[in-house]
Amino acid sequence: MYKGIGLQTPRGSGTNGYIQTNKFSVKPKTAKVDQGTAGFTKKPNKDILEHERKRQIHLKLVVLEDILAEQGYTDLEIADKLQDARKILEAASASEESGGPVATVVCETK
Repeated sequence: MYKGIGLQTPRGSGTNGYIQTNKFSVKPKTAKVDQGTAGFTKKPNKDILEHERKRQIHLKLVVLEDILAEQGYTDLEIADKLQDARKILEAASASEESGGPVATVVCETK
């Protein structure tokens, strides 16, 4: 018998008396706070945030390019409008990060 668990003697029980733990028994998790991360949260990676900001700008420019191409603008006109729109979007995202007002890009119809 081990710590009060098991048979007094294995004789006549059909077992060898070896006590095993139930490895499939799910123990409830306690609500203990991990000492290493108690109260701390990770700050987002600046490189990842910058990449996401640039990706969103590029996505808006691609949509604008498609709209301008459907409206019949030439390639040079589209390039000029995209360059202007990129400047506006980058300025808007910079002011958004600093907490200022946000600008939006509006395309003209031909």
